[in-house]
Amino acid sequence: MSRPQSAPGDGRPWRLHFFLPLLLALCLGLAGTSARAHPLVLEQNRGHYALAPHVEVLEDPAGKLDLDAVRQAAAQGRFTPAGALGEVNFGYSASAFWLRIPLESRLARPSDWLLEIAFPSLDRVELFLPPGSGNAEHRLTGDRLPFAERPYPNRNLVLPLSLPAGEPLVLYLRVASEGSLTLPLTLWAPDDFRLHNQHAYAGFSLYYGMLLALGLYNLLLYFALRERIYLCYVAFVTSMAVGQLSLNGLGNEYIWSDFPAWGNVALPSGFAATGFFGAIFTRLFLNTRQAQPRADRLILLLAAGFALAALGPALLPYRWSAILTSLLGAAFSAVAVAVGIRAQLRRHPGARYFLLAWSLLLLGVAMMALRNLGWLPTNLFTSYGMQIGSALEMLLLSFALADRIQQERQAREQAQGETLQSKQALVDALRSNEQLLEARVAERTQALAAANDRLLANEQQLQRMARHDPLTGLANRLLLDDRISHGLAVGRRNGTRLALLLIDLDGFKPVNDAHGHAIGDQLLVVLADRLQRSVRAVDTVARLGGDEFVLVLEDLPAIEDARLVAAKVVAEMSRPVVLEGRELLVSASAGLAFYPDDGDDAQTLLRRADEAMYQAKRAGRNTFREAGA
Repeated sequence: MSRPQSAPGDGRPWRLHFFLPLLLALCLGLAGTSARAHPLVLEQNRGHYALAPHVEVLEDPAGKLDLDAVRQAAAQGRFTPAGALGEVNFGYSASAFWLRIPLESRLARPSDWLLEIAFPSLDRVELFLPPGSGNAEHRLTGDRLPFAERPYPNRNLVLPLSLPAGEPLVLYLRVASEGSLTLPLTLWAPDDFRLHNQHAYAGFSLYYGMLLALGLYNLLLYFALRERIYLCYVAFVTSMAVGQLSLNGLGNEYIWSDFPAWGNVALPSGFAATGFFGAIFTRLFLNTRQAQPRADRLILLLAAGFALAALGPALLPYRWSAILTSLLGAAFSAVAVAVGIRAQLRRHPGARYFLLAWSLLLLGVAMMALRNLGWLPTNLFTSYGMQIGSALEMLLLSFALADRIQQERQAREQAQGETLQSKQALVDALRSNEQLLEARVAERTQALAAANDRLLANEQQLQRMARHDPLTGLANRLLLDDRISHGLAVGRRNGTRLALLLIDLDGFKPVNDAHGHAIGDQLLVVLADRLQRSVRAVDTVARLGGDEFVLVLEDLPAIEDARLVAAKVVAEMSRPVVLEGRELLVSASAGLAFYPDDGDDAQTLLRRADEAMYQAKRAGRNTFREAGA
């Protein structure tokens, strides 16, 4: 994609990779044209929005611009659309970048949203909100912050914000990082974001579970066979896990959340260590020292480069270490494929699996490296291509090790019968270990499933307790507000009425004082049950507190239906209640308010119903009155 340009006449040359992404996009047919970034329109029933088409960018090479200067630059038209690849990616750059995101809300009421930057290795991201928008005017996140200080707990960088209804709004983001400046931006509704996270974490659990199983499996093989290649494979898998945990943000969230300094460098160091152990594994597996001495010297040179990159944070600027890791990763994958081809032509044991494994990883590494350099767009394949390729590579390398053992066993079988017996015993031991591991994994999976079931049941119980009155089991004020909002939405959509019946018990306090709170509580439970039986299943009965109740009657065909319910409720409340051999008498005064006749929001309807209820009390109690009557 194109990168923001400096102001005309400042004498700074265009960078080379301004042209490379554009040329690549034209070749792939991915480029799009946009005269200018248009505002993002927020509409009802949309759970998320991709922000890249709506982003305008201003480059700050010196990193000294403040918000006032940036707003002035926006007024002068110095911001440019994000670019031709449909994403925001500046590659490796020492500049700070300001992003301007204009929004236009067409929502019926204010709502909460989450701004996700799905590239967790960014050093510093600042969000600036206009004054008076109901938000804190400045929010900060990034991988240099301890995880506990982030404004929203998530593996990615997430910034919560509240958006007003029916008003335009402009967001400003300032981004600076020594690593790749890739910014996949998405605006999420909270519920949709949680569902999206569930799917993502499920995929990650499968991936890291596979890495753990392969690492443990080959660690057991090392202890059984004492061959360095298995230990090298375990180190390769472990380094890959560290790099991937940093790339996905899971390491910052769960493992090194209190060590942001390490979290900031874990990405290049982890992948550099992966390249180092991958080079050593290649030398051991293909025996390049004897079979391909020239290639072996090149692999040693690349391994030294990976070692330098892994120690880069202590020896080199972070940016150069990250760039070196990306370039070495793409180069070594290509070298590994070339060496694997030669080994396959020479029929080296396990070479076909090795070749296929590194070919798949080459594709994933190359896509990630080119994305980090800003030469490819950020999408499903460039974001997770390396992860997919590495998963397949780990499996195939494990198969390669097994195939290598099998072919060597067959060769020795022809030469010596005693070797055959030894190899057969080894295979039996491997199968036994594999079955043991599978049994343990299955047992652990069952334990985790049971724990998840218990957590889900507890969560459901807590949700019910938070939304229901603990004494009567009726809806509390929180659930009442939701039901009224739902009823109003149905009424607006269908053109029907909604009625609120506010009920206050007459004579409850004397009963409570005379017979005690225990009897009073039992009386409230009986009366709550009568109220519940007096309405339809779709209606809501809520307890406001004390001896006040509210009925929400949704989707009413006619006003008369609500009046009948009110009369029925008053009659039911006045019937005697027998508790512990005592006959107790109370009555009810009720106020009735209608949408849209008496108001179009919950607060107004409750106030009008309350006024009508007091009219009923002044009229002698044990009756109901309508608002405005």
